[in-house]
Amino acid sequence: MIPVKSRYFLFLSYKGTNFHGWQIQPEAVTVQKTLDIALGLVLKEKISTTGAGRTDTGVHALVFCAHFDSIREDLASDNKLIFRLNRLLPPDIAVKSLKKAHPDANARYSAISRTYEYHVTRVKDPFTEGWSWFIHGNINISEMNEACKLLLKQSDFTSFSRLHSDTKTNICKIHSAEWVESGNRLVFKIRADRFLRNMVRAIVGTMIDIGFCKLDLHEFEDIIFARDRCRAGKSAPAKGLFLTDIEYPSEIFI
Repeated sequence: MIPVKSRYFLFLSYKGTNFHGWQIQPEAVTVQKTLDIALGLVLKEKISTTGAGRTDTGVHALVFCAHFDSIREDLASDNKLIFRLNRLLPPDIAVKSLKKAHPDANARYSAISRTYEYHVTRVKDPFTEGWSWFIHGNINISEMNEACKLLLKQSDFTSFSRLHSDTKTNICKIHSAEWVESGNRLVFKIRADRFLRNMVRAIVGTMIDIGFCKLDLHEFEDIIFARDRCRAGKSAPAKGLFLTDIEYPSEIFI
């Protein structure tokens, strides 16, 4: 008789510098592989997690979620589980919490929205190396925020999608987007119902061109309408990108 399994959502954070992204890849150290091994050792069963998305090599996550199934029905009340997991995991992955969910809940497809931040520094700083993009020169933040307003009016973001992606649609609904300036730091914040592969980094790279007056707003809008990745700017480096929030409907949890 096949045992009935319970579904759990695991919330964690990780620094992506030493990982080849989230998703398992042959002969590569990934967050998913590292987490699956740790869960398997602690629970003494084979565990296969499903992540909320596929962060690329070097991308960080302040908030990430993965679901998995287990023959254990009481994991949500196991007060020592998170401690045991974190003791096994490397310093750059930290499990925060665990929730029991309905069997059809999915870490990827049940998400209502995701929020990303991209960090830029305008001064060379050894203490921000690894999690921000150093850019020298005066940047027109006001013009970049005008470009953000144009994003909110659009739905097809093919021009900012990775080429030859296996996604079925490039339609996304962006709920908010803005650049925030604090001293020598710039942070791009964007929230949407879904994101395409490489989308945020492509948008940031193109907007930096606007900030340096290499593109104007009309050209930026033309890039969106073109639905051609070759028209947009270069992708910003992965190290400045953070997944900062994932929103789920409360009813999927038990």
